[in-house]
Amino acid sequence: MPNLSSESRRTELNEGLTAGWPICLGYLPIGMAFGVLAQKAGLTPLQIGLMSILVFAGSSQFIAVSMLTAGASAPAIITTTFVVNLRHLLMSSALAVYLRSVHRGLLALYAYGVTDESFAVNLPRFNAGTWSLPRALVVNHAANLTWFISTVAGGIGGRFIPEGAFGIDYALIAMFICLLIYQIPKLIHLLTAVIAGLMAVVLALLFPGNTYIVIASVAAATIGVILQRKVFRRVPSHG
Repeated sequence: MPNLSSESRRTELNEGLTAGWPICLGYLPIGMAFGVLAQKAGLTPLQIGLMSILVFAGSSQFIAVSMLTAGASAPAIITTTFVVNLRHLLMSSALAVYLRSVHRGLLALYAYGVTDESFAVNLPRFNAGTWSLPRALVVNHAANLTWFISTVAGGIGGRFIPEGAFGIDYALIAMFICLLIYQIPKLIHLLTAVIAGLMAVVLALLFPGNTYIVIASVAAATIGVILQRKVFRRVPSHG
């Protein structure tokens, strides 16, 4: 008879891969586009690979490369990517309730692989009680490996692709338009996005560098919270 634990591990691997393959499929073109853009910004395939391993956050990596191209300072890049990645605190908090008894080492390994996409795949399954940490780890790190391979491949192939070819330079804008759309399910979110955009344009005209991105983001988020509490409070229904 086959070993039961071996069979169980194989099942967990298969179920994790089955859940995670759409993420991997989506990461391939975006990762390659990032690799090409990073290569055009002056990064080597080794540097691109290291960024994908150490950062592993698509939006932050696109932002960092864009700011590098614009000549932004290291503190500005670090601050901006830190603010963009603050959403991981909320995602991790939502997942933490299902992982209270997990060893800290495994928890750190899992936390490293949390992205918007893996969060969206894992959380509903944890909610349904049909998921486990090994399955979630497979989802996270299959996506991680795919992202690493695709970004390095884009970095290697980028030297053979002319500047601006195939609309790759539009990948960053397209990605953030997509992320923005998914972040505005309510009127308050749309209003906050509009405020952030307007403030960023005004501040960009007033201040040099890229610090206007951080200032506009923090200020708009603060205004959004205030408006939500003062103006968009839920009105009690009368029945």
